[in-house]
Amino acid sequence: MPANSEKILLVDDEQDILTLLEDVLRQEGYQNILKAATGELAVALCREEKPDAIVLDIMLPGIDGIEVCKQIREFSYCPIVFLSSKNDDIDKLLGLSIGGDDYVTKPFSPKEVAYRIKAQLRRKSYEQANNQKAAIEIGTIRIDTDSQRVYKVDKEISLTAREYQLLEYMAQNAGKIISKERLYEQVWGEYASGVDNTMMVHIHHLREKLENDPSQPKLIVTVKGLGYKLEQV
Repeated sequence: MPANSEKILLVDDEQDILTLLEDVLRQEGYQNILKAATGELAVALCREEKPDAIVLDIMLPGIDGIEVCKQIREFSYCPIVFLSSKNDDIDKLLGLSIGGDDYVTKPFSPKEVAYRIKAQLRRKSYEQANNQKAAIEIGTIRIDTDSQRVYKVDKEISLTAREYQLLEYMAQNAGKIISKERLYEQVWGEYASGVDNTMMVHIHHLREKLENDPSQPKLIVTVKGLGYKLEQV
């Protein structure tokens, strides 16, 4: 079977499962396999190695898979397939709502996991091939939606994955007032409840990176009692 170039990160504290999944993935042509037995190492490897897909056990020593997924979603959009020994709809919904793409319950067929990874990578490739949206320009800010990069007066601005998602959504609705709850539900994919502090922190960081004077924002403005608006400056 021809080798695939995609890089796969496997995260599980059971060595037997890591070995089993690695063997099956190699049989399917995936030769670039990374492994981690803890959540902390998984986040570090994802940040450094930029895998194309992740298989992530929920029950891990230290930080669990849910927290790992939350941290990874701050800087990466790569597909995440959860593994769990719990066959519980609540756990499935939680995993998917915080950024997971698929969910497999233990005990599982290693072949099924491999095929689910393949399906996620095909979907990712299809979306990239069909994502021909033009760049969005708001004043001196240019958002390249294909590469998910942001520029201010042609200088690239480094944003986290969550900051980029916020900015792109507001840019797609430039000039419109968007409530904090709607922003949270659209970007985090979760029901909005008590989101004020989370939203304020991310908006503050965006202003620091994009505004000429963050203390007097002209681009991302607060509409008191209603939400935020990206001005078409």
